[in-house]
Amino acid sequence: MRMAQAGPVRSTPLDEQLCFALYAASRAMTSCYRPMLDALDLTYPQYLVLLVLWERGESTVTAIGKALQLETGTLSPLLKRLEAAGLITRARQAGDERSVLVSLTEAGRGLETRVAETQVNVGAATGLGRGEIRELRETLRLLSERLRAAAAG
Repeated sequence: MRMAQAGPVRSTPLDEQLCFALYAASRAMTSCYRPMLDALDLTYPQYLVLLVLWERGESTVTAIGKALQLETGTLSPLLKRLEAAGLITRARQAGDERSVLVSLTEAGRGLETRVAETQVNVGAATGLGRGEIRELRETLRLLSERLRAAAAG
């Protein structure tokens, strides 16, 4: 049996909100990347697209969107800018005109080494050890999975 609560129900203070802690950490992480990515003339979302291509090689727009949890409408402008910068190419697949294949150019492949340095610098900026990073990443992955499941109903 639930007991009646005395007085009005109050919201949780901002500093105790998990959503705000995640939001602030995400903004801080992106801000840490920004100057290093600016030097490479990349935005953070463009960097994420390149990560997928470096890891998986040639991929469809659909596969990239799934990996980054982005809708095609959000992804298409990113791909257009990366193509205009000469970092990727896009081509419709012969067997399926609806499917667009994205490939790295030589210039796009060449950025990987420079970006790896950025990753090392940002990793050091966190002040966390490899084990702590792995544990935090796994906790966040689990949280995302649970929240997506809850949102799906």
